[in-house]
Amino acid sequence: MGSVETLEFQAETRQLLRLVIHSIYSNKDIFLRELISNASDALDKLRLESLIDSGLAGIDTADLCILLEVDDEARTLTVRDNGIGMTRDDLVELIGTIAKSGTAGLLEKIKESKDAATAESLIGQFGVGFYSAFMVADRVTVRTRRVGTEDGTQWESDGEGTYELQAVDGLPVGTSVTLHLKPADSEDGLADYLSPAKIRQIVKQYSDFIRWPIRMASERTDSAGAGSEGTDAQSADPQDAAAGGVDTLNSMKALWARPRSEVTQEEYDEFYQQISHDWLAPAATVHMRAEGTFEYEALLFIPSQAPFDLFSRESRRSGVQLYVKRVFIMDDCEALMPDYLRFVKGVVDAHDLSLNVSRELLQHDRQIHGVRRRLVKKVLGALKDMQSKDAERYAKVWDQFGRALKEGLLEDTDNTEALLELVSVASTHDPEKTTTLRQYVERMKDGQDTVYYLTGETRAMVENSPHMEAFTAKGYEVLILTDPVDEVWVDRVPAFDGRPLQSIAKGQVDLDGSDAADEEADAEKARREEEFAALLSWLTTTLSGQVKEVRLSSRLTTSAACIVGDAHDVTPTLEKMYRAMGQELPPVRRILELNPAHPLVTALRTAHDAGADDPALAETAELVYGGALLAEGGDLADPARFTRLLTERLTRAL
Repeated sequence: MGSVETLEFQAETRQLLRLVIHSIYSNKDIFLRELISNASDALDKLRLESLIDSGLAGIDTADLCILLEVDDEARTLTVRDNGIGMTRDDLVELIGTIAKSGTAGLLEKIKESKDAATAESLIGQFGVGFYSAFMVADRVTVRTRRVGTEDGTQWESDGEGTYELQAVDGLPVGTSVTLHLKPADSEDGLADYLSPAKIRQIVKQYSDFIRWPIRMASERTDSAGAGSEGTDAQSADPQDAAAGGVDTLNSMKALWARPRSEVTQEEYDEFYQQISHDWLAPAATVHMRAEGTFEYEALLFIPSQAPFDLFSRESRRSGVQLYVKRVFIMDDCEALMPDYLRFVKGVVDAHDLSLNVSRELLQHDRQIHGVRRRLVKKVLGALKDMQSKDAERYAKVWDQFGRALKEGLLEDTDNTEALLELVSVASTHDPEKTTTLRQYVERMKDGQDTVYYLTGETRAMVENSPHMEAFTAKGYEVLILTDPVDEVWVDRVPAFDGRPLQSIAKGQVDLDGSDAADEEADAEKARREEEFAALLSWLTTTLSGQVKEVRLSSRLTTSAACIVGDAHDVTPTLEKMYRAMGQELPPVRRILELNPAHPLVTALRTAHDAGADDPALAETAELVYGGALLAEGGDLADPARFTRLLTERLTRAL
């Protein structure tokens, strides 16, 4: 070995080291992730350079790997690779100095950051994750030799202010990083990093899909092992070490990195079950690769069955994991998938993010927003494809996740049309099957330009609503919407395919059209309005505390009356939902519509025109209004009074 040369860290590097060691990383386990990632990069570079540089054509790249070595007695953990290696100058530039511009700005941002996660991500963006080794080690030794050179170099430091460089003969090509570990300390978050079980757990969590094998000796080495400087073991080549008893710790099965044509459905299903803990096969698989300015691969799955907590706000979370170059970064990455697609499971492997990117930065990253948009379109496209090719399977998926997908109509305006194409709801067309909006439009009557719907708590309540009478009589199909979210999205979405959506319980309904053939009906309508004008005016005054207007109805055929809202009124069901959530709304006075052909209404008009006793008429008006309110599932303001009035009338009628 050559003479020892002592050098000082660059000033900014010393500051950065102190931050890393004492305050930045909240999870100390990631030091191993960082070192394995660096080793993987070195192997990638050697493979690439051996293909480009004809002078390296003879280099053996058949068994590139990463080797982990534990020495109990010396308390060392070594991460070794047979990758491209480094020269002395590389060590000075890459470790002794932060060899990038803007160092001062980086440190200032770190000091200003309000939380550890943001500071951690800034460290990662700057590519200095190697320094995390000093969180768990009080001394780090790096031994390396670059491919194509004969000279090896040893770098060593305690991370305080200086580092030592020394020439070393006989090193194999590649790099070994030996950590002289601090004692395990639960208070400082220092685990037993000499424990094979702990090492396996970290590798499985963060580096399972690294493309190169990560190996570890089956038995711990003795004191002459990796931690003993100057021994043969310290300079051993991973290929030689691998010849002994070693286990490969990672699966290396990154399905997303393989062409789709090379992956079987059985492999997809097995991987899905591994990451989702679901025993059923997925309903659909989305496998994609994006190349260009921001490269990534994605492997996403649409489950066959909804988890029990899909609609629980307390446990709600995304199902997409984020990797960077096959290194696990985080579970439940909300930035990659909107909340309404929280049931989608899978992984996204980005090539150009830092290993320590935080959730906060992802939320504002322009490239991540672009990835999210493409992922959403792919998932919605997969659902649309399933809908057109396998209606039975799609019906099952919609039954499980339709309510969540309809939430997207409230929050994802960019994909409103795509989501509307997926909507599948009950209708009066077929009591056994649901219908899509597209199918509804294809069945619309000649001259119909509106998509009609009615919301309510149950299908039976909607089907038996007085509002349905004229539509049923004239053969108009009506969508039956009974999900709580239906009450909201229909107000946010004005139309489908250019055709307005209209509640049959709101506004005026005219199913007669305006052709010349209907002039006689219009004349009859005008005559009736004149006949009932006095009664309608009196009822509007008498019921002024409950309704804003009383008018004749064109939507009733058998019922005496119904309650309707103006176009933008809150529905009774939505009122109940707000009330259940503790939100009181201002009282909504709606419109009472009367069926002029009903015997009760004509008798009421006759009694009023004859000057009958006003108190008795007023009570009758109350009963008509209360009955209409109950028919649509509304709540009476004074149920006891309504019951008493009804009982008295029934008694007199007997």
